[in-house]
Amino acid sequence: MTLLPILILAAGTYAFRLAGPLLSQRIQVSARVQRLLTLSAIALLSALVATAALTSNGGFAGWARPAGVAVGAALALLRLPFVVVVVAAAATTALLRMTGMA
Repeated sequence: MTLLPILILAAGTYAFRLAGPLLSQRIQVSARVQRLLTLSAIALLSALVATAALTSNGGFAGWARPAGVAVGAALALLRLPFVVVVVAAAATTALLRMTGMA
């Protein structure tokens, strides 16, 4: 029952990824549109991070998760290894939840 939707999504994802290289020679995009597409990708990823960090089950997720994301972002800005960033962010969130501060 769930195999068909997975196969359809896989085929759609593959086709979407394949369309870029195949159509890049046929479609000319102006420099302004390319700049806007770059900015739209940043806006989309920012919105995804914000909704994932701040909401849970349609409501506010509490302060522990945004605090963990903030710690992870700060460590990423310092260019620390990815494992350190993830572990520190998770540890911050877990510590705040365990102590009941958030």
